[in-house]
Amino acid sequence: MSVALPVIEALEASPARLAALRDEIRALARERRAVILAHNYQRPEVQDVADFVGDSLSLARRAAAADAAVIVFCGVHFMAETAAILAPDKQVLLPDLRAGCSLAASLTAAQLRAWKAEFPGYVAVGYVNTTAEVKAELDYCCTSSNALAVVDAIPADRGILFCPDFFLGHYLRRMRPERRIEVWLGECHVHADISPAALAAARREHPDAEVLIHPECGCTSAVVYELAAGDLGPGGVHIASTEGMVRLAAQRPARRFIVATETGLLHRMRQAAPDKEFVPAEPRAVCAFMKTITLAGVRDALALGRYEVTVPPDIAARARGALERMIALG
Repeated sequence: MSVALPVIEALEASPARLAALRDEIRALARERRAVILAHNYQRPEVQDVADFVGDSLSLARRAAAADAAVIVFCGVHFMAETAAILAPDKQVLLPDLRAGCSLAASLTAAQLRAWKAEFPGYVAVGYVNTTAEVKAELDYCCTSSNALAVVDAIPADRGILFCPDFFLGHYLRRMRPERRIEVWLGECHVHADISPAALAAARREHPDAEVLIHPECGCTSAVVYELAAGDLGPGGVHIASTEGMVRLAAQRPARRFIVATETGLLHRMRQAAPDKEFVPAEPRAVCAFMKTITLAGVRDALALGRYEVTVPPDIAARARGALERMIALG
């Protein structure tokens, strides 16, 4: 299964129009008792109007704990589904229905059931970038920030089916070579295109920079191999979730960082460490699905109550256990 990429709409609003939209959104949010959640890959102006900005795990926690009647989820569809599962008493709105995910589309519930039948007794672990129907077939969900913790929580004698991201799964196999881990061949089209060649070119151009790499990237396996072989000094290369990258950017003494993930994260990194320079490993690493969401779309979601994302109760009940285990493991 695949999803068609939407065309990224250019931002044409004037600064005055953007300011007016922000004011309108905040007034509507107060009126509707709404909380606005935005993923790290959203447009800068959408991040700036949100109540909370973060990765999938932190936003899942925020959704579950939100003291609000309405959640406006500025992310992609599976994230809004996750919020609807964890906060069944709240209305969850997605500002644009085109906000899909190529990684979530790479695995269906039927495919997962068939894969599980091939490996009886294995524990099914799924990246949070999956549909609600897939989550309902999982034993655990995880994000890039706690995938290793999830693997370590599973008894050592149990095999693991990891899905759907091949690169994150391969990273887990490298980090835990003693475990039996089978990996689904799915990928995020944006992260898969951040290649070893692109990263190498960025490092040649900025030899003084430290490197921050998301484990979904196509370059991750090569970097892990180089680290293990001693070809890279470990001090300047970090494989981390988006939240981990933001923390490292603020904490590390380096003045320049090469960042291997979707470029939307650079906005938040520059806010967290305004005195430092952040260079994208691949400037074309832009998720068109994330960028479908605009300030006008957020305003319309609040004003019109659109587009509500719901999950059938039976699927939500089965998926909730895997998500709660993800949140509990931190």
